[in-house]
Amino acid sequence: GCHLGHNSELSKLPSTIDSLGVTSVPLNQWPGLISYPETLSLSCLSLPPPPTEDDVDLEALVNDMNSSFESLYSTCSSVQSESVPLLQHNGQVHHSTTSPKQRRRRSQPMHILAVRRLQEEEQQLRTSSLPAIPNPFPELSGSPVLSPGSLPPCQPSGTYIINIFSEDGMGKVVEIPADMTARDLCQLLVYKSHCVDDNSWALVEHHPLLGLERCLEDHELVVQVQASMTSEGRFLFRKNYAKYEFFRNPLNFFPEHMVAWCQETNGAIPPSQLLQNFLNSSSCPEIQGFLYVKEMGRKSWKKLYVFLRRSGLYFSTKGTSKEPRHLQLLADLEDSNVFTVTTGKKLHSAPTDYEFCIKPNKRTELKELRMLCTEDEQSRTSWMTAFRLFKYGIVLYQNYKIPQQRKTLSHFSTPVRSVSENSLVAMDFSGRIGRVIDNPLEAQSAAMEEGNAWRKRSQRMNILGSPSPLHPCLLNSVIHRTQLWFHGRITREESHRMIHQQGQVDGLFLLRDSQSNPKAFVLTLCHHQKIKHFQILPCEEDGQIFFSLDDGSTKFTDLIQLVEFYQLNRGVLPCKLKHPCTLVAL
Repeated sequence: GCHLGHNSELSKLPSTIDSLGVTSVPLNQWPGLISYPETLSLSCLSLPPPPTEDDVDLEALVNDMNSSFESLYSTCSSVQSESVPLLQHNGQVHHSTTSPKQRRRRSQPMHILAVRRLQEEEQQLRTSSLPAIPNPFPELSGSPVLSPGSLPPCQPSGTYIINIFSEDGMGKVVEIPADMTARDLCQLLVYKSHCVDDNSWALVEHHPLLGLERCLEDHELVVQVQASMTSEGRFLFRKNYAKYEFFRNPLNFFPEHMVAWCQETNGAIPPSQLLQNFLNSSSCPEIQGFLYVKEMGRKSWKKLYVFLRRSGLYFSTKGTSKEPRHLQLLADLEDSNVFTVTTGKKLHSAPTDYEFCIKPNKRTELKELRMLCTEDEQSRTSWMTAFRLFKYGIVLYQNYKIPQQRKTLSHFSTPVRSVSENSLVAMDFSGRIGRVIDNPLEAQSAAMEEGNAWRKRSQRMNILGSPSPLHPCLLNSVIHRTQLWFHGRITREESHRMIHQQGQVDGLFLLRDSQSNPKAFVLTLCHHQKIKHFQILPCEEDGQIFFSLDDGSTKFTDLIQLVEFYQLNRGVLPCKLKHPCTLVAL
C-alpha cells in the first residue's frame, strides 16, 4: 500500500475539488476512513503513482478516488448488510446513519488478495447474464436453449447402485433411481431374468450374521432400506406366496382366542368384518397371547402374556391383567420392523424353532434386538402378520389390490412378460385352413389332446425304433429336469427351508430326487403350514416305464404329466398343487 502524510499536494486537494464544482468532504468524515492517525493507510485503494512534476491532473485524480471509494464501499457493503451508499454518480454525498461504533468496526483495511478474490467471484457471476445458446440436445435437459444459468449443478447423481442376490449366491448389480419402490424393482428383475410375473416375487432384506430376514413391503423405497442396513446385509430376490395371504383367508391367521375384539362379541366374525376392523385405524383389534421373551443382554427366556396394539407391544407384569399399571412397553411399532429368525436355537438358545424379532430401523447390534418366540408356526405367522397390519394398515391392502388393477409401472414401461410369450396363441390346424382358438377352455382341451398324441407317438417310436440319445423313452426320464419345480438332489432339510422361505401356503410344492431310492422321486407339499412328503415310484407295464405316487392306481408317463394331473385333481393328496417352489438365477 501507499502511505500519504501531510504533504503539500494532499493539503491542496480540497480546494482544488471545490474549484471543479464537486462537493468536498474532509477525509476524517468518511465512514470508512475514520479513527486513523496522521499516517493514513490506503492499501485497498488503487491510486495512481505520485506525479514527478508539479502539474497534476487533479480531475483524473478525483475520478480515480471516486471510483476507488465506490469499489471500497461496495466491498464493505457486501460484508455488512447495514451499509448505505455514500457517493452517488452525481457526486452528492449521503451520510450514513450508523453509529460511530459500527463505523469503526467497518473501518479495518481490507487485504488486496481479498479484493481480488471478490473481483473474481463477480466475474463468475457475470457469466450467468450471457446470451442463451441453442441446445443441440433438448431431450436430455428438457430445455430448448442452453444457457450458463440453466446448466445442472455439480451434485451427486439421482441413481444408486443396488446388489441383488439369488438363492444360489449369485448376484446382479442394478442401477435404480432414489424413488424406486420394492415392487418396481421386483418387476424390473422379473423382466430382466425372463421370469413369469405372477405377483408373488419379493425383495428380502437378509442379515446372515444376525440370522434375520424380512420381506420388504411393496411401497417401501429400496434406497432408504439399504441406508439402514449394515455392511453384511444384502437383498435377496425370491418368491413369497404368503405376503398377502391374510387378505384371502383372514380367519386362518387369527384364531378367536388371539383377537380380543372377537372375544368381546361372543360370536363368529365374518371374514369381511374382521378384515375391515384390522384395516380401520380407529378401531383395530388387539392381539394377545403368551410369548417367550428373551431378556435384554442375557441368554434366559421368560414366558409372558403379551398384548399387541397399534401403539406398541406390551407385556403384563401380573398374569394376564390388562390394567395400565400392569403393562410395560416391549417395543415400538413406528420405528421398527418385524423379522423372521432363521438361526434361533443355534444363536439365541431359543426354546422353540419359531422365533421372530423386532428390530429398530437403524444399524443395531445383536443386544438391541427384541427376541420373541412362539409355540408353533401358525402363532408366529399370526403375530408377524398383525405387526404388519398395525403398522401399515390400509397401505397393505392397497399393495394387495394394485396387481389386480393392472396399473402401469412408474419407472419403466417395458412389458413384464416376454415378447415371445405375448405372441403365442392357440391354433387349430385340423381343417384346411388354420384358425385361432379364442375360447380358453377349447384351447386348454386342444393342448391336452396334443400332449396325449405326442406321448402316443413316443410309445410307438419306442416299440419300432432303437434307443438313442434323443429317443423319447430317455426323454421322458429327463424332461422334468427342465421344469422350475424340480430341484434335483437336495436334502429333506433343504426342501423344508425352501418351503419356509417362500411362504408355507397351501399347495406350495416341489419335486426332488429321492435319497433312499435312486430310481424314485419325492413330492414335497405344504398343507396347513405343515410340510409332507410323498414318494413317486417307477412302475413298468408292457415294457413301458410309468410313474405313480398311489402304488400304481394312477400312472403317468413322465413327471410333467403327473404334476399337471394333480394341479387339476387332488387325488390322494391333501390339496391340489398350486404354487411351484421356484428358484431363479439372476
